[in-house]
This record gives sequence, C-alpha cells and structure tokens, in this order.
Amino acid sequence: MIALSEHLCFKTYAVSRYITGMYKPYLDEISLTYPQYLVMLVLWENGEMNIGKIGEHLYLDNGTLTPLLKRMEKNGLLNRTRSLDDERVVLISLTEKGNNLKEMAKHIPETVQACLHLEEEKKKQIMSGLDIILSTQSSNI
Repeated sequence: MIALSEHLCFKTYAVSRYITGMYKPYLDEISLTYPQYLVMLVLWENGEMNIGKIGEHLYLDNGTLTPLLKRMEKNGLLNRTRSLDDERVVLISLTEKGNNLKEMAKHIPETVQACLHLEEEKKKQIMSGLDIILSTQSSNI
C-alpha cells in the first residue's frame, strides 16, 4: 500500500486547497468566490466567449459552469445571451460592474505569489510540470 504522503493526487489536492485558501481574503474584498474569480480571469483575458470555450480554459463542463454563470449574472457581473447564429450557443460577456472588478483584482496574483515565498524559477518548474499533467487530460477522456 502506498502511503498517503506519496500520492500525487493528495499532494496536488492539499496544495490546491492551501493556495485557494490564500486567495479567499482578497476575493472576499471584491465579493467573488474562487471559481467566479477564475471565470472572470478568462473573460478579462479573452472578452466575450461561449460557455464551451470558458469550460475549455477552466477544464470544466457546461453542467458545472451553468449554475456558476447564472449566479454571476444575478450578481450583475456578466450577461448570458443566446447567439444570433445558433440559439443553442450561450455567449458570456462582462457587464460594466464585471469589467470594473479587473482593476480591483489586479494586485491579487502578485500578493498571493509573495505569500508563497516561491522563487520565480521554481514557480516556472512547478507550472511546467502541471502543464504536462494537464496536457494528458484530453487524451485520457
């Protein structure tokens, strides 16, 4: 039997929870949950997108994203509209309120990074390793 401390899944889970927890006080200041923040990052970077494309960026399916996006729309952060070309496609765009949060959130990544006390080169190594794992996701589905 492999010890818990030797399971990659456990280590990545524990690190994910730790880092996500570091974001919480900063996200509370702008009334976003961590999953909402991730959606906002995608939209700030890419502009209007359909749900499927957002899901590709976040490795989430439509069933997971839809309730999250509905809550964000209710909070005035984004608009969900049907595509004129294909009504099955739902387009997501930021409202003025959603766009304005970008300025309020711009300090968060650097602040959390500083709390980790992780040198840039070590961060790049870790990110590279995680990218390798994520790149295998589509071939294993």
